[in-house]
Amino acid sequence: MPVTVLLVDDEPLVRAGLRAVLEAQPDIEVVGEAADGAAVIPLVRQLRPDVVAMDVRMPLMDGIEATRAVLRTVDGPPKIVVVTTFENDEYVYEALRAGADGFLLKRARPAEIVHAVRLVAEGESLLFPASVRQLAAEYGDGGGNRAARAAMERAALTDREGEVLRLMARGLSNAEIAGQLVVGTETVKSHVSAVLAKLGARDRTQAVIAAYESGFVAPG
Repeated sequence: MPVTVLLVDDEPLVRAGLRAVLEAQPDIEVVGEAADGAAVIPLVRQLRPDVVAMDVRMPLMDGIEATRAVLRTVDGPPKIVVVTTFENDEYVYEALRAGADGFLLKRARPAEIVHAVRLVAEGESLLFPASVRQLAAEYGDGGGNRAARAAMERAALTDREGEVLRLMARGLSNAEIAGQLVVGTETVKSHVSAVLAKLGARDRTQAVIAAYESGFVAPG
């Protein structure tokens, strides 16, 4: 089955460019488009895309609010990648905090766009981990988020789960983590699932953001 994608951007040329890049791939299908975040929820419910590629800045409802709305109101929500002009953008970090699974630059090369959609759909690696770390260092609380620290303490991760979370923050896939820890991939998957459950995180990105904001992992 192909990875299905919904494109959300107020610039028709951007949507057309993304569509052309993605539909050139045999394993990716663009199932719909929208010009504003306000149209996302009904389209997600109707089309059930695997991934939403969504502009972070739009006139009626931006990508941050649209991400919150989708995750709050849609059962089994899709993966969300926010699309941005600027990499070092507080809007991008707020979208990640709101629940987006990653971000993509509008100037990205076609191969990077395709890779991002596939990676986010698979959910087994962090998209652009170095950039997420830089955003956390710039706009996060530097471990000073009391709520994040309290949540991390309540999670009571085991030593091995903590190791896995730190490797997740480096962007390692399950297979790469298994190689680092000399364990089986299924064992890593179990640890990752436990980390997400204990932190109340829907995916790796949210777990890593929590790790940075609590000070469990230093973003610098």
